[in-house]
Amino acid sequence: MYDVVLLTLGSARDAPGGGCGSGGSCCGGASADGPETEERCETPRVPVLACADALTGRGARVETVTARSDAEIDEVLARLDGPPRPDGLTWPDPDSKTRLVVATASDGQLRAVLRRLVRRYAPPPSRRPEDLPGNRTVPDLPPIGVLPLDPARSTTHRDLAAQLGLPRDPAAVAAAVLDGTAHRLDLLRNDGGSVTLDGVLLGAADDAGRPLHWRGRVEVDDVVLSAGDDPLLACAIGNAGGYARLDDVALLADPDPTDGRVEVAVAVPVVTRSAFGRKRVRLEVRRARGRAVAVVPRDPKVPFLDDGVEGELGRKRSWWIEPGAWAVWTA
Repeated sequence: MYDVVLLTLGSARDAPGGGCGSGGSCCGGASADGPETEERCETPRVPVLACADALTGRGARVETVTARSDAEIDEVLARLDGPPRPDGLTWPDPDSKTRLVVATASDGQLRAVLRRLVRRYAPPPSRRPEDLPGNRTVPDLPPIGVLPLDPARSTTHRDLAAQLGLPRDPAAVAAAVLDGTAHRLDLLRNDGGSVTLDGVLLGAADDAGRPLHWRGRVEVDDVVLSAGDDPLLACAIGNAGGYARLDDVALLADPDPTDGRVEVAVAVPVVTRSAFGRKRVRLEVRRARGRAVAVVPRDPKVPFLDDGVEGELGRKRSWWIEPGAWAVWTA
């Protein structure tokens, strides 16, 4: 039978040296361009205990762990390591009898764990092994069970668990982890050292909710969506569909976290004139799919949401797809 670690991310203020994720937050970390807004991330215990009871009832050996720092997350992830390799790299064990369940209050918390997995197992470019897939920079990461900490939440809510159709009931999560199938998903890495599971939305609104214009170059592979001269209202970078719409505007057409492509869209206001000379503003959405996207902001700081975590982009940032790099347990 399996050993199961049920990992909860604790509040940053509970830890003397700061919390999970760079920047001192367990909820998702900070961007390389500055600290993100820390959200309240104490986690309710009832779903965790219910899931632990369901796992134990099925014969699993269960340990619950609350991590309040990156180091404490890493201690848990070390249990997924494989045997020593001749090349000295740390690699996940595909035959491990230890399974990990991450109790998440937000997509940002799940991202914090995936970021540590990538940092643990991604080899440096100078030591790239021959058994690493040619289209990836990380090996197959160990599958993760996802326990949403609001099991009663409607599946119409656009968190990642809802988009993927993952179970929300603790007993159903336990069944998926012990008897289910590993469903492999694409992962977005970026040159700021972090990862994205769902997507990124660049742009901001004023106090009245009106979108603010910003400028930047947006390029997907060899396709230029904006050369930097257009006033942009938003840019969506989608692995999944959390940022597919902005109010009543469809940004991303059909994002798919299993197709090996990232979908990108920019929303540009275009002024036209009617036959009577009246000015009209319509919103033009330009889209492209590819392996990588680069955004070069022309404004000093462009606000963004990355898996629900706030940040500011002040210099060029590139994202690229890692096809099938991570996985979740599904029923």
